[in-house]
Amino acid sequence: VLIYTPALLFCCNSNELDVNLSRVFAGGCGKASLSSCSPKVCIVGSGPAGFYTAQHLIKARQDVEVDIYERLPVPFGLVRFGVAPDHPEVKNVINTFTQTAKHSRCSFYGNVNVGKNVSITELQQAYHAVVLSYGAEGNRSMGVPGEDLAGVYSAKDFVGWYNGLPSCRELSPDLSCETAVILGQGNVALDVARILLSPIDILKKTDITQPTLEALAESQVRRVLIVGRRGPIQIACTIKELREMVNLPDTRPDMVAADFDGVKEALKDLPRPRKRLTELMLKTALEVPGEKEQERRSKASRTWGFRFFRSPVEVLAEPGHSRIAGIRLAINKLEVSDGAQAVLTGEVEDVPCGLVVSSIGYKSLPIDPSVPFDSRKAIVPNTMGRVKQAAGLYCSGWLKTGPTGVIATTMNNSFDTARSILEDMDSGTLDMSAAKPGSQSISALLEKRGVKPVTFSDWEKIDNVEMKRGESRGKPREKLLTVEEMLPGHQ
Repeated sequence: VLIYTPALLFCCNSNELDVNLSRVFAGGCGKASLSSCSPKVCIVGSGPAGFYTAQHLIKARQDVEVDIYERLPVPFGLVRFGVAPDHPEVKNVINTFTQTAKHSRCSFYGNVNVGKNVSITELQQAYHAVVLSYGAEGNRSMGVPGEDLAGVYSAKDFVGWYNGLPSCRELSPDLSCETAVILGQGNVALDVARILLSPIDILKKTDITQPTLEALAESQVRRVLIVGRRGPIQIACTIKELREMVNLPDTRPDMVAADFDGVKEALKDLPRPRKRLTELMLKTALEVPGEKEQERRSKASRTWGFRFFRSPVEVLAEPGHSRIAGIRLAINKLEVSDGAQAVLTGEVEDVPCGLVVSSIGYKSLPIDPSVPFDSRKAIVPNTMGRVKQAAGLYCSGWLKTGPTGVIATTMNNSFDTARSILEDMDSGTLDMSAAKPGSQSISALLEKRGVKPVTFSDWEKIDNVEMKRGESRGKPREKLLTVEEMLPGHQ
């Protein structure tokens, strides 16, 4: 049978006829149809998880249209606001994300706060599928007395401060002390240590913000201790970050030899990446350096070191002040039989310091009461990215797994979510029969609410302004630091 309508021309056998006729007359989506009938997917969050999910959807299926909504006027999430300024090579993924954003079937809407400007339910009415990829913007609390004292910061806020996150612009950490303590031994902790101790001549060639550069130039911090509750074999950083610390100009390592007891003997049983990392730590901590390295260390004006088997018990205040004077650490031992658990010994030690940065993990926050949320695990409960008990709702990135892994980890987890969506489209689990208005209806809603979305071409103007500002200072870019400056017409 040949059916002809001005909008639609397609063939079907007789038993498909009823189905297709009902779709045509209901204004729904037949197999061959207008773009208004194409599958429409909305992604909330424009960090790596959001962009990798979009990339896979667009490449895998020729008719999917993807809209990415972002709370800030600028895209790229933690690639812009998390990756250390002296790691420009990690930011090269922005080129891939830009290709995705400029694809004819992808649109970017910045300056839209999902959960406030528009609800998840409204997005679900406008799109066939909604993907939550808004990451982990909360901090895990230490849960110890004194963590609210002046001079105590979360790594997330400290990193946001030196990377130009608008909400962290006012942080202005006090760097007038000699000793800083970082709690946690992952890559973020090492980023913070490196930024605190790097020579200004290195940092001023990066995209670190100008106010941060000025504060670091005046910094009195000469010693950074990086504290972990377990031992050297359990350390969470990777070898690249450790090597950068070992080779950091004008610094020398300061370790406690006793922390490495028994580590050499355990080397043979470790997987290769962990073995190489541990060997480098052992060499740095225990071996007598060669003549050249000895000379370099003797001239160093700053020190850094790991402190293992330590957990924070209390942040100590200056008498009569709300400022930090030090930190009390519990001394732990490892119960290897219990999967290398840190167990308290009952002993404590006090470390005088004027700055504490807590790098014990980011955590996701709920976005909207209609979305299921596991507050204990701080994730949206899901199976392969399909949100439990919420048809048409998906998640990717840290919201799906918790805040673990590097950008490549997030890429794979986002591709998996995209595959789940495509499977659900093909199997009929996702109802594709009705046409959805997509951004058309959401744009109308936002206009009614006085919200002006920032487009990707608006972002490209911001990008140009930042690069021009950087050029005059010999930097790759000088970031705009407030949402107001980022909005069209303000640059």
